[in-house]
Amino acid sequence: MTERATTLYEAVGGMDALRRLSNTFYDGVLADPLLAPVFADFTRAHTEHVAVWLAEVFGGPAGFTAENGGHQALLRSHLGLSITEEQRTRWMELMTDAVGKELPKDERLRRRVLEYFDWGTRIARDVSAGPVGQDLGEPGPTPRWGWDGLV
Repeated sequence: MTERATTLYEAVGGMDALRRLSNTFYDGVLADPLLAPVFADFTRAHTEHVAVWLAEVFGGPAGFTAENGGHQALLRSHLGLSITEEQRTRWMELMTDAVGKELPKDERLRRRVLEYFDWGTRIARDVSAGPVGQDLGEPGPTPRWGWDGLV
């Protein structure tokens, strides 16, 4: 199925799969002593926002831009978190586990999805060093990630 899917969104199984991925991942995050403090203000709405973000990034509906403020809002939500490389690495470990549990058993698909998360978590770590309210300039539209990486 994934070889014929035009977008990663279709290949992962659409919104239902991204919701499962987000829920499984954040269940692990909230139980993790290294990451739970980063998510001290976590609400379950966050899992839905992440699923909607991923849908847009992977070529599905542009709901995050339409309803949640787009790329600028996503970046701003990381300001002041001071994410360490150790936390970023642990985040990747937990996401790799969630991908293994929730996405189709297609190694090429899983590799592309995890490449996006590696790329995105590096940006989140860098942005998180800035203070809340920092002017980020105009980051441009929500990035899109496809079979060959950043589109």
